[in-house]
Amino acid sequence: MFTKKHKRVVAIHDLSGFGRCSLSVILPVMSAMGVQVCPVPTAVLSTHTGGFGEVAAVDLTDYVIGTLEHYKKLNLEMDCVYTGYLNSVKQVEHCKEYFKFFDNALKVVDPVMGDHGKLYRSFTNELVDGICELVKSADIITPNMTEASIILNENMPMDRLTTAQARTMLAKLSSKGPKKVVITGVVLATGEYANISYDSDNGTYWKSCSQHLPVSYPGTGDIFAAVLTAAVMCGDSLPMAVDRATRFVEIAIKTTYSYSTPTREGVMMEEALKWLITSFSEIPQGYETL
Repeated sequence: MFTKKHKRVVAIHDLSGFGRCSLSVILPVMSAMGVQVCPVPTAVLSTHTGGFGEVAAVDLTDYVIGTLEHYKKLNLEMDCVYTGYLNSVKQVEHCKEYFKFFDNALKVVDPVMGDHGKLYRSFTNELVDGICELVKSADIITPNMTEASIILNENMPMDRLTTAQARTMLAKLSSKGPKKVVITGVVLATGEYANISYDSDNGTYWKSCSQHLPVSYPGTGDIFAAVLTAAVMCGDSLPMAVDRATRFVEIAIKTTYSYSTPTREGVMMEEALKWLITSFSEIPQGYETL
């Protein structure tokens, strides 16, 4: 009997119960794209930490490594290991163990550390160093501008990047180890709002631009990285995957903005997800060379 095998990813992220971010958006997005998600929560929170006051939270560091030990016994195969929010150096070390055991899997690191020019409040220097070290083992990384600057240990401009500056930043990040680099939320000198990328396998630089609205929602970085990862797993080239993720996040933001819902509740995935399902077979064409 023929059994269809879907691509399978182990997603090591936190789980926030309210606010539409992390695993609560990663699971539906990647499933809609035909990828089986095996979630490994690093922590469980009542809400995300942006504007809801003191959250109820449980650290799951022991669970992260315990899950890997169980997967080893089952001799499971994974097509991808995808890491996001990590809240301790020990969790970083556990992620390295996942990379080592699933050595043939695609390794994607979303180096969650900060945004808007600032490091997240709970992050120590040791944790930052650990995540920067994890980046070296990745095949693909998806930092925002703040995180890219942290990884490079340079005070890079947060907006109005020239083409030369953008290319230099991407190449420097790739020199740390990852062959494919994507930087999200870049404002170019042209005034374009773009996600930019570099594929060192063929030395190409790309940009995928979108309309920028005067609003910021939590979880959009998680959604972007999830769509990109699933798209690459399913055969998209890097620029195609970046553009597919860019288009979906843009649609989700525009849809949500039109309803004027509180920004802290995240984007309206329930309204936007049907676009991803119906349009996944379409070939993205909105990317350009950088």
